[in-house]
Amino acid sequence: MAPAPTRADLLTATFARRRLFAFGVPGLILLYLTYTFFAFDIPGIAQRARMDNAIILTSDFWSYKTHVTRDNRSGDVVVAIEGENKGTYPDGMLPDWVTRDGDVTRIDLGDGYLATYDAAGGRFVVPGYGTIDIRPENGALTLTAPQPLPKWINATPNKVSVTTPAGRFNYSRSKVETFKYQPGWELFFFTLDSPFYGKGPLELAKLSLWGDRVDPARSNIGYIVSEVWTNKMWRHGDVLWAIFETILMAFLGTAGAALVAFPLGFVAASNFMPIRAVRFGIRRVFDFIRGVDGLIWTIILSRAFGPGPMTGSLAIMITDIGSFGKTFSEALENVDEKQIEGVRSTGANSLLRARFGVIPQVMPILLSQVLYYLESNTRSATVIGAIVGGGIGLLLTQAIITQKDWEEVAYYMTLIVLMVMLMDTLSGWLRRRLIKG
Repeated sequence: MAPAPTRADLLTATFARRRLFAFGVPGLILLYLTYTFFAFDIPGIAQRARMDNAIILTSDFWSYKTHVTRDNRSGDVVVAIEGENKGTYPDGMLPDWVTRDGDVTRIDLGDGYLATYDAAGGRFVVPGYGTIDIRPENGALTLTAPQPLPKWINATPNKVSVTTPAGRFNYSRSKVETFKYQPGWELFFFTLDSPFYGKGPLELAKLSLWGDRVDPARSNIGYIVSEVWTNKMWRHGDVLWAIFETILMAFLGTAGAALVAFPLGFVAASNFMPIRAVRFGIRRVFDFIRGVDGLIWTIILSRAFGPGPMTGSLAIMITDIGSFGKTFSEALENVDEKQIEGVRSTGANSLLRARFGVIPQVMPILLSQVLYYLESNTRSATVIGAIVGGGIGLLLTQAIITQKDWEEVAYYMTLIVLMVMLMDTLSGWLRRRLIKG
């Protein structure tokens, strides 16, 4: 018969296990991270990264480009901001860096970069390099430029593309186009066809206060607000309505989930529901609802009810019922029984005991949870709106899909951040008012 282990042997074994745990767990984590490094091909990702594209994308957030396009078949020249019909300069109106003289169009990109369209073809002067001359001959393009061609010139028989810090110049058989990049969000307040375009803040203030009416049928300040609200390029009215839809989706989903989960929390709490099978079934329902991601519920509900903000609200509500049910039932299980006993001693029935003995104890916790989820769901409603076709998420997705309106993407992202900050401030204020009195 083996001798019983001594206290020293037990302590030695305990320290050995703890030492193994202390070194083994970090070792396993390090091994997993090493596997992830190679499994996800982190070195390959670093090699494939295109920092030049990242720089261009970042610059597109705070700048815009103006297209100067000539149709080589008809000879028509169009100048349009972002190449959109809504941003096309009307006849007789051109930016000061574009001049026309008969069939000759000159585009001054600054710093010596000069593009010229004429009847024979097109030319682009690049400082420090020379003149790039392109002329169509026998169904192909003839390029005359200093040799060898640098990497920023891409030339084929059918198209020549030149990319410079001042802008881009593209010549094909059908058209010739020059892009000029400029900082800012152009036409943010007034479009080119607005009578207020190009006027500064002081001029607008004078017109609003004492200037002659631009439109005899309405005041100048009303006209100015209308022009900004109905801006065809930036669609401020539609954007603010989309923000309202997003907040409404988050509010309806969160409030609906709280109203449904509150009574179910009593059913799932062990100190209020003595039937164990019922508690078990309700808690498993909470687990199932919470275990399916909100985006999955969004896709399922959009197939069942069709797209729309209400579908997004239902998706948020279903997801939060599981989360609220769990947190509410746990809060109810931790109430102080002495306060309930005090109410019971007055002869109060079950409903009154819950009203005066339970709810005052758990209400701060429940309100805190609901307000936190309302703030979180404001962000989630943006993504859900992109799926169900509602709110600011839909506009953001549409702007990203175009791959050209990145300044609008930046605008929507800015509004989303401001919306989340507003909801955070509002929820904090409500929390102080409702919980701390």
